[in-house]
Amino acid sequence: MSGHSKWSTIKRKKGLIDSQRGRIFTKLVRELIVAAKNGGGSPDSNARLRVVITKAKEVNMPADNIKRAIQKGTGELEGVNYEEIRYEGYGPGGIAIMVDSLTDNKNRTASEIRSMFSKNGGNMGESGCVSWMFERKGYITVDKNKIAEDELMTIVLDAGAEDMKIEEDSYEIITLPEDFDKVKVVLQEKKIEMSTSEITMIPKNYVTVEGKDANQLLNLIDTLEANDDVQQVYGNFDISEKILEEREKTAA
Repeated sequence: MSGHSKWSTIKRKKGLIDSQRGRIFTKLVRELIVAAKNGGGSPDSNARLRVVITKAKEVNMPADNIKRAIQKGTGELEGVNYEEIRYEGYGPGGIAIMVDSLTDNKNRTASEIRSMFSKNGGNMGESGCVSWMFERKGYITVDKNKIAEDELMTIVLDAGAEDMKIEEDSYEIITLPEDFDKVKVVLQEKKIEMSTSEITMIPKNYVTVEGKDANQLLNLIDTLEANDDVQQVYGNFDISEKILEEREKTAA
């Protein structure tokens, strides 16, 4: 299983057991506000907003909440002005970490994130220190039991996907950001269920991390993701299934 597939699986499992729905909604509201502010309130002409609305619906955010957030972004309702800031650094084992945030107080957020890195065996670096290790891509996964490999590969490549990889229990579909919607629509039309569908940052290469470093790295990621200002955390790590399973048992 590739590092990114493993990372996506971790996030999906966490989402299934995460009872703090209010925190999830808080992050999505900020995304909706910024997406609407930067690209307008119509999802038909604003691809970024369209993606965020889909994410909000997937976690059952009420339609009124979505509408109000968009109106705050377009200025129809009064709202907070959020600034997009990316923080970069290194985690345990030399793992490259990128943190995307939306904040109304960049000094507070920078201080908090720097502290999280240092308390969990990492260090925050300068802007650009690790971003060159990642590429912005559309990323879709489909469980293997949903469709045959040859059939899916034909569908997604014809739709404009860049690549399809075969993992242990799923297919990974990679697209250019501008082709993501097109590929996703074709899959929806074919009624092929997607486990993951997002535009994300995918590492160019992965670094294996084990033992104490692996657990400390996951602690760092958990701490970062628990911060309300943090929207996404990306890392170029590869962690064994055994370590992930042991951690899940400990958390249970």
